[in-house]
Amino acid sequence: MKRLQQILMLLVCLCIVATAAIQRDGCLWGHRLGEKGVATETHNDNDTMRTMADGTLVVNTSALGSDIRGYGGPVPLEIYISKGRVTRVRALANNETPAFFGQAKELLGRWNGMTIDEAARTQPDAVSGATYSSRAIIANMHRAMAYASANATTPNDLLADSPDAKTVAGLVVVMLAAIVPLLVRNRRYRTLQLVLNVAVLGFWCGTFLSWSLLVGFVSGGIDSWMSLIPIIMMATAFAYPLFGKKNYYCSNVCPCGSLQDLAGMAHRRKWHMSQKVARRLDYFRQGLFNVLVVLLVTGIWTEWMDYEVFSAFVFQTASAFVLVLGIVVVVLSLFVPRPYCRFVCPTGTLLRLAENRR
Repeated sequence: MKRLQQILMLLVCLCIVATAAIQRDGCLWGHRLGEKGVATETHNDNDTMRTMADGTLVVNTSALGSDIRGYGGPVPLEIYISKGRVTRVRALANNETPAFFGQAKELLGRWNGMTIDEAARTQPDAVSGATYSSRAIIANMHRAMAYASANATTPNDLLADSPDAKTVAGLVVVMLAAIVPLLVRNRRYRTLQLVLNVAVLGFWCGTFLSWSLLVGFVSGGIDSWMSLIPIIMMATAFAYPLFGKKNYYCSNVCPCGSLQDLAGMAHRRKWHMSQKVARRLDYFRQGLFNVLVVLLVTGIWTEWMDYEVFSAFVFQTASAFVLVLGIVVVVLSLFVPRPYCRFVCPTGTLLRLAENRR
C-alpha cells in the first residue's frame, strides 16, 4: 500500500513538472504543443535551409537539432554561409539560463571564415561554467554543416560524440555515490565521497538535480552522454525510495548537501534550535514550495528556477544573488546542520513529495 502511495505521488510530481514544462517552453519530450495541447510538427526542409536574395545560404537547426539539448532544452542556431564560408552564427530563442548562455555565446564566432568542411571538423572546447550550452552549440553547428554539405546520410552521423575526461570523472563519482554507501558504512569513506561530490559533481561538472534541469528534461527530452550523470542522480532520487532508500540523493549524492555536511564537520559547536523554531522553519519551507509551484504551473514566474542555490557551483556564470545565497548557506552550515536542505530547498521538497513525505 505504501509503495502504491509513493508511485501515485511520483506521478503527481511528474504532472507538476510536465505542467511547468508546458507553461515555460510549450513542449513535452521535445514535441511542441499546439493551442489545444496537441503535439505538432511545424518544421520542414524549407525551414531548415533557405537562400537569401544575395545568395547567402542559411541553415536553421530548429528541426535539424531538435534532439540536441542544452541545460534547459534545445539550443537552435542559424548559420549563414556565403561563397562557401561561414559568415555568421546566430543563436535563436532558447530556454537556457541567461547568465550561462551569455558565456557560451562566445563560441558563436569561432567558425566565422571557415569553409563548410573546416567548420564540420572544428571542435572548440566547451566554455567553462556553461558546458551544457556550449556542447549544444557545437553539436548544432556540426549538424548544420553536415546538412549543408550533404556529407552525412542522416544528421545523427555527426553526433557520435564520446565522453570527455570531465564526463568520465563525473560518471565514476556519481556511480560511487549511488552504490558504495549502500554497501559501506565508514566515516572516512563518507567524508571522501562528500569531497568528491562537491569537487567533481559540483565545481567541475556543474551537475546536480534542480527544478531547471528536471523541467528541461521533461520539456526537451534527454540527450546522450551529457545526460548520463543526471539520469543516475534521478534514479537515486526517484527510484531508490521505492525500495526503502528514502532521502538517498540528498544524503549521499547532492553536491549542495555534501558541501553543507563538510562545512558542518569543520565546526563542532552548533546553535541550539528549539523544536518550535525548527517546526516553524519547516512550515516556511512547505509554504515557500507551494507558492513557487503555483507561480510555476500558472506561468506567472518560471524564472525563479534560475535562482536555486545549486548554480553557485558554476560560479563563473552564477548571478550575484545566487553567489551571496551560496555563501550564506555555507556559513550557516557551520552552525546549523544542512540549513538549506531542511528549511528552504524547493528541489528537495519535490523529492520529499515524490517519496510521500512532507
